[in-house]
Amino acid sequence: MIISLPADKKVYVASDQHLGIPNHKDSLVREKKFVAWLDTVKQDAHTIFLLGDLFDFWFEYKTVVPKGFVRVLGKLAELKDHGITIHFFVGNHDLWMRDYFETELGIPVYHKPKEFVINDMVFLIGHGDGLGPGDKGYKRMKKVFTNPLSKWLYRWLHPDLGMKLGVYLSTKNKLISGDEDAKFLGAENEWLVHYCKRKLESKHYDYFLFGHRHLPMTIQLNEKSTYINTGDWITHFTYVVFDGKITELRNA
Repeated sequence: MIISLPADKKVYVASDQHLGIPNHKDSLVREKKFVAWLDTVKQDAHTIFLLGDLFDFWFEYKTVVPKGFVRVLGKLAELKDHGITIHFFVGNHDLWMRDYFETELGIPVYHKPKEFVINDMVFLIGHGDGLGPGDKGYKRMKKVFTNPLSKWLYRWLHPDLGMKLGVYLSTKNKLISGDEDAKFLGAENEWLVHYCKRKLESKHYDYFLFGHRHLPMTIQLNEKSTYINTGDWITHFTYVVFDGKITELRNA
């Protein structure tokens, strides 16, 4: 996808807000902080990328969506109505998105990394879960969770029971919650770095932008290619901005 960025506009990228944890009160504080940030970037944003795990658990039934999060959903609707393009990549906590964002908010939803060319700079953008070598336990679990039969069976649970079970699994099961992903492994051991370098063997990318790791980091892959992780909105409150020339990590 090609994006032409006007001189006075910017691209913003954020991920891993995990709204809903650890409880409603604390989550609301973070939701308001994120909404305030969205309100700030509204002034010069051309495109906003949300790289997944906006919610700590999200499951859409055919006629039911999770209760809560009205502030962030309302703000996203406002930004879209304001003419700002928004792209959403599902993470490992919101794998079960259907068409609500697309039909209600007009926000396209992606389940895999996608290439964007912005002002002649080539970006590969995604959430980042299940990429690169290793992490076989999670990869097997993801196949089960995303299996059409599994999702069909889960929808037969009453929403009150389904949401309660999903929230429990999301916070208690480390294969889903990814507590280990918040530890820096060293650049040589970062599996997303290995993934990016493998992609560079077949094609040039100026930037790789991913979330999931909950660690803001910028790692130079070679002289012309950089991997940036957006961090999170639990501990770091970081985001990435591209002004048409420079891509950098910032604190909110």
